[in-house]
Amino acid sequence: MEVFRMNRNKLTKRFLLLSAALTMALGQSAFAGETVALNLDDAMLRAFQTNPTVSIAQYELDSARASYNAARQSRGISISANHTTQRGGYDDLHQDITGLWTKGIGNNHANSLSASLPIFTGGKLSGTIKQAKANYQYNEVGVQRTYNEMRSTVTDGYFNMLQADNIQKLSAESVTRLEDHLKNVQAQYNVGVVAKVDVLRSQVELANAKQTLIQAENAYQVAEANMNKIVGLPMDTTLKLDNLLVYNAYDKNMDDCLAYAAEHRPELMQAKYGVDAAKGALMVARSGHMPQVAASATQQWSDSSWPGDDNGKWGVGVNVSMNVFDTGVTLSKIHGAEADLKKAEETYRNTVDSVNLDVRSNYLGLREAEKRISTTKLAVEQADEDYRIAQLRYMSGVGTNTDVLDAQVALTQAKTNYTKALYDYNTSKTALETSIGVPMSNPATAVKVQAAKTAEAAKTTEEAAK
Repeated sequence: MEVFRMNRNKLTKRFLLLSAALTMALGQSAFAGETVALNLDDAMLRAFQTNPTVSIAQYELDSARASYNAARQSRGISISANHTTQRGGYDDLHQDITGLWTKGIGNNHANSLSASLPIFTGGKLSGTIKQAKANYQYNEVGVQRTYNEMRSTVTDGYFNMLQADNIQKLSAESVTRLEDHLKNVQAQYNVGVVAKVDVLRSQVELANAKQTLIQAENAYQVAEANMNKIVGLPMDTTLKLDNLLVYNAYDKNMDDCLAYAAEHRPELMQAKYGVDAAKGALMVARSGHMPQVAASATQQWSDSSWPGDDNGKWGVGVNVSMNVFDTGVTLSKIHGAEADLKKAEETYRNTVDSVNLDVRSNYLGLREAEKRISTTKLAVEQADEDYRIAQLRYMSGVGTNTDVLDAQVALTQAKTNYTKALYDYNTSKTALETSIGVPMSNPATAVKVQAAKTAEAAKTTEEAAK
């Protein structure tokens, strides 16, 4: 946990410094209708800067830290000052000690200083501190969890756009192949080599391919708009992605992933802190049956003339209070706190099972997509050769138009399957890393490039000022 806290603190400091440095650079490149080159690292940085969930998590941590500090500081001395100014008297005449009848109208000014120090609270103070500390640690882990989930959101959106772009290109290739084939069929029909049915069938297949291309283009536009939303750019911004869908081998086995998740998954840590917070609440509830002991000291002044700083008196002592009977209110609170503790323990147990299932599902999905990459890649090579042969046979008069069209469909489907396998592998890899709790690290490439630009801009500004 200490290592995690150090890593998180380093990440937060880096991110805050980087955010300040990038505000000008990134803020100037988000005008409507503009074309923006975007790699995955840039997308991460933009999302961290603009997405409100990151800020919300940090504010929640700040609030929890303040509450924890307040709970710890309540162990110390509390000093309060009070001033009262009052004018009054009797409604009717009243005989004073001298025998005179008077309404006793006059002024009274009083000042007091009081200090108190808790000595024994029966576990109330310790329980409050334990509860506040657990809540602070819960939100501390929550910041890292937010970074991890944001990474997953950005990566999925980025890869989804890459896949949509690849599908769009494959659909365009299919249209081009069918247009070329239709030209050949039309030429052979014109010289009486093939029947009209071949031309009609080729025209229908081309129309269907164009319909698929229209759908693919629309899917790409939707994916692009979604990516713009994630990174905080105007919806009509044209994105030019730098990365490609590639296969990078993942070398960890299932046991490694499960062991890593047991130590690093944020949800597991949060569930543990939920148990600690429930234990603190139970201590607070049980303190209702214990005496409360506090030391106190007071100094008072009072006078008929303002500011009332005469007639001083002081006092020191110990205050002891204890709930003797409250018709079962405290006992009911204890029972409720015990139930909440059991609930937190069951929540932790359920979270362990859910995390294990999540890791296993993502790992198996990764390996399944990995196997499909090799098989679909081979299928693309075979389908490409099959299409070439079908064209040659048709041109030679020994094959049919249906053979060519079927081979074209098979080639497009094989390439689509290969693209989908790459997409599934990359998204499964990100999902697996998120499920085992791999901490989000600063995108090194973008940091170095942007830091160099910022330093150069600062140097230029200083030279101009001279």
